[in-house]
Amino acid sequence: MRNDRIYHDMKNPQMDRESQRARALCQRYNQIPAKDRTVKEALLRELLGEMGKDTVIHQPFLCDLGYQIRLGNNVFINYQCVFLDIAPITIGDDTLIGPNVGIYTATHPTDPAQRLAGKCWSEPITIGRNVWIGGSAVILPGVTIGDGAVVAAGAVVTKDIPENAIAAGNPAKIIGSAKEGSE
Repeated sequence: MRNDRIYHDMKNPQMDRESQRARALCQRYNQIPAKDRTVKEALLRELLGEMGKDTVIHQPFLCDLGYQIRLGNNVFINYQCVFLDIAPITIGDDTLIGPNVGIYTATHPTDPAQRLAGKCWSEPITIGRNVWIGGSAVILPGVTIGDGAVVAAGAVVTKDIPENAIAAGNPAKIIGSAKEGSE
């Protein structure tokens, strides 16, 4: 599961226990009043693998395991984000993630018989520093997004995005440079 190998998602007791733990922590987190920042931060530090200073995750937030998520300093994650972290998700400092963004390391075979058998695999996702991911974007398994890149709202990122690129569409394509027209 953690080495990009095929695993069985319905017959792995350890993964089930770890997922139940994360779901319970997410449920608790999502019920904490927004004003209770200290309580929210403590629970996130229990849930996540690593969380830098001045990082904010608006509720609700959902993830598979939690401990596979590593967030840098000053990361902002807006409402209703879902991180499927069967493989590691790494997000660099000063990154902004819009509402309803999905970051999915888990995937399934295209072969119906293998899907029916419950076979899955996962691939890590790396998001660099000072990246902006617009609302309702989806980041698929194995993707790396370079420092300074922008992913437009609603984009479906299936391939790596280089540094300072602007990507949009489904599937996402490079449409410009994040340095063009900067103020």
